[in-house]
Order: sequence, then structure tokens, then C-alpha cells
Amino acid sequence: MEIKIAEEMDVPVVYKLMLEAFEEYRTLDVPSSALNESVDALQIAVKNNFEKALLCSINGVPLGSCRFTMEEDALYFSRVSVTPIARGKGIAKAMLLWLEKYAYNNFKRKIECRVRVSLPKNIVFYESMGYFISKEEAVTNPNGFLVKTVVMEKTLTNRLSL
Repeated sequence: MEIKIAEEMDVPVVYKLMLEAFEEYRTLDVPSSALNESVDALQIAVKNNFEKALLCSINGVPLGSCRFTMEEDALYFSRVSVTPIARGKGIAKAMLLWLEKYAYNNFKRKIECRVRVSLPKNIVFYESMGYFISKEEAVTNPNGFLVKTVVMEKTLTNRLSL
């Protein structure tokens, strides 16, 4: 398994993986705004260093991605995406462990994300990785819909076993 920070030329692959992974959320009462994002917007965000993307490949085949930003006191990640055919192989877990190490090595002592309340399996997954719910709030997504979410975070220590 290879995990790396995506380069500009990787952005279309990151985008494709996100669309494949988030397709299952199209039928939610409030569909994911990820499905309406453009590859151009992601390309600009990566090029201008507004955010970074992670790309995970197995045997040279890209199967997972996520996006992240370095904030003042934390690394914030979003759009954790594993193509449906590759789920259950530890790809999301490996990407999160990579991000935790990256955050710690860049002097961040907290890593966080936002999860929809309507996706309890995702909340349980993050809890299994040591994350806890630090806040509950409704946010307006880029499509203009109100979405109930939780902020999940994990405190990073120097005991990271990576």
C-alpha cells in the first residue's frame, strides 16, 4: 500500500475516487455536496495550497483518497473516499493513521473531521480509531441545505505507533 500527498496531476484521480465513494450518498434526504463539486475547484484548491489531498494506491492502482488542511491547532480532514470495490481492506484506516503521523510531525496535537449524524457507521468507524464527538451542530452545506453533523477529534500524542 502506498500513501502519498497528491500532486496537481493526481487531482483528477482524487476527484474520481471521491465521486465513486460518495455516490451512495446521492439518495440521502440531503445528498452530499461532494457530488456537486467540480474537478476544477479541487484543482485550484490544491494548486494554491488551500488544501491538500492524499492518495492511496495498492499495486499501483489508486483506491482511496481524502482531503485535508492544516489549521492553527489541528489537522482537519474531509472527503475520506474509498472506491466501493476496495472497501474493507483497511484503506481508510491506513490513510487516517498516515494523517495522524503527518499532523503530529507538523506540530499539530489534534486531528478532526465533521461527520453527518445520519451516517452512524461512519461515526462508529472514527470512534474505533480513537476519535470522540467534541461538538454537535447543524451546518449549511454548499448546496444550501441544513445538515446535522458532529465534529469528531482525536488528541495526538508522541506514542503514535506508526
